[in-house]
Amino acid sequence: MSVIIDTSVWIDGFNPKIKNQQKETLQRLINDDHPIYLCPIIYQEILQGIRDDNTYEKVKEILQQYRILDIDIMIVSDFAASLYRDLRKKGITIRKSVDCLIASYAIMANIPLLHNDSDFTHIARGSSLIIYQE
Repeated sequence: MSVIIDTSVWIDGFNPKIKNQQKETLQRLINDDHPIYLCPIIYQEILQGIRDDNTYEKVKEILQQYRILDIDIMIVSDFAASLYRDLRKKGITIRKSVDCLIASYAIMANIPLLHNDSDFTHIARGSSLIIYQE
């Protein structure tokens, strides 16, 4: 089964000081050569937060080894806007609208999402987003 790895997990994965279940799962998935996907916004979020040029280039090279979901951005954006509105109508407010965009990629591709961000737990509660579980 394929999996999308959210920015929150990648950031933890690249930080040697952090230890959590999601980071361990990411390492296992990488070691097992599991099909891992990113969407363009995850790729951007990870790279834009890196200050050091050498680290930026190394991380960029690592990320480019994984599959990027290629869904027309306007289609995904329309879906994300509808998702956000539908959740709000259900009384679920998402703090970061970009998380609706990431969730939309996962929903549209029907690929589970591994995350460490409570917004996705809320999105899954009110939508068809599948959270990756081991």
